[in-house]
Amino acid sequence: MLRDQTPAPIERGRFLLMSCQGGAEKPLLSRAATLLPKTTPGVWRRGVVTLRLADGYDPPDTHSPDLIYARTVIRSFGQVTGETLGERIASLENLIGPGFWDDVHVWRRDERPAGAQPGSIRTPLHAKDDLESAHVRKAILSKIHQKESVFTGEPFVSSGRAAGHRVIAGSLVLDCVIDSHERWWVGWHRAHAPASCVPGGIFQAHETQQTQHESEVEQSKVSRAWYKLDEAIRFSGLAVRPGLKAVELGASPGGACQRLLEAGMQVVGIDPADMDPVVATHKRFEHWRKRTRDVRVRAFRPFDWIVADMNIDPTSTLEAIGRIVSTPGVRPQVIIATLKLPEWSRVDEVPEWLSHFEAWGYRPFAKQLSSAGREICVVAKKKTGATARRAAKRRRGKISTTPPPVSVKRPHRIEKTVPPPGVAELEKKKKSPPATRGGRTFVGLKRPANRSKDRATRRKDS
Repeated sequence: MLRDQTPAPIERGRFLLMSCQGGAEKPLLSRAATLLPKTTPGVWRRGVVTLRLADGYDPPDTHSPDLIYARTVIRSFGQVTGETLGERIASLENLIGPGFWDDVHVWRRDERPAGAQPGSIRTPLHAKDDLESAHVRKAILSKIHQKESVFTGEPFVSSGRAAGHRVIAGSLVLDCVIDSHERWWVGWHRAHAPASCVPGGIFQAHETQQTQHESEVEQSKVSRAWYKLDEAIRFSGLAVRPGLKAVELGASPGGACQRLLEAGMQVVGIDPADMDPVVATHKRFEHWRKRTRDVRVRAFRPFDWIVADMNIDPTSTLEAIGRIVSTPGVRPQVIIATLKLPEWSRVDEVPEWLSHFEAWGYRPFAKQLSSAGREICVVAKKKTGATARRAAKRRRGKISTTPPPVSVKRPHRIEKTVPPPGVAELEKKKKSPPATRGGRTFVGLKRPANRSKDRATRRKDS
């Protein structure tokens, strides 16, 4: 743990630097314009965007706006150039000035080519870049003032894009972004959120530490979905407990299921295609060989997690999830959904997509993963308390979003008085129609039971 927090540099920098996936610069700038109105766009290159801070605007060290497409956000000192490593290091020393740092992160901007397919550049990357990042970091550490005994985290497992340590929250980190062979971006940040604790916000697989359940699954990863789900769990801080039940929609070949099995979960994969034998033969895995829409919604009641990474349009993915979570009795606590972006123009629909999770009673958090392609990952946690109850009623249509109609007061009803006994019977006789028989009318008299009895009575009287 940190003994005490290292103070931030006196010269804090007048720019914010944000890293992103190559090609996501415009969506990132568009969202930043909404969430950071006191900034203006600065220079940018593929994979890196800068914003100039307005005069008098100085966000706190732990400022973390929900930019979705930004991997990490740092304060920028500027750029350094030089033909040799020594020249660039000397320029860096002059730029940052005196001060102490807890650690150094070195990482490359994403130079994904314009025509690259989604996910074509992925973990692990080129070893040449790995060696360059590590060499630059070592050279910087030899020149700057670094506090002693402030770090207790495990060494960072590089993917070839970055070098450094996975620092603890509160560490003051010096950032060096390799733009080209002769130019670097230099900045700093205070580690707080999970993405800020790793170089460039690029999450890597846990290769140095294993849980007791990981030995049950082979270490070779079945597919890229393993890395994507691993990053989603780590950036969101989800509590993964053995024994939870999870279901994945569109599971083949089983990379995400493999990650869930390593966490000790009971897993069901739904997909008509075959699963990888590593996953299919696992004792805690069950394969439902059918399409998601062919599964009865009642079958989803036991699950705690729902994971969806289907290669279909986002609206279809949301329809599949909505069909499940809108069913009474189906109460998953976590939804992890991957929404594909076939075109960057679809980013305007992201707020509408997130509103679906809100209507279902969840709190969504969206992020474009460093281990994924042109897509966003949504981690939604179940709301609790009164907020969840209101969301459930709204989902069932019991709460209307429109204002209630104005009520009209009905006039007072006049109660009838009850007449005294005897009077009611007399009134009833007066209102009753007279009895007729044989052309004769009997008014107020009791009708004879039959004609023979009537004749006998008259003879007797005579």
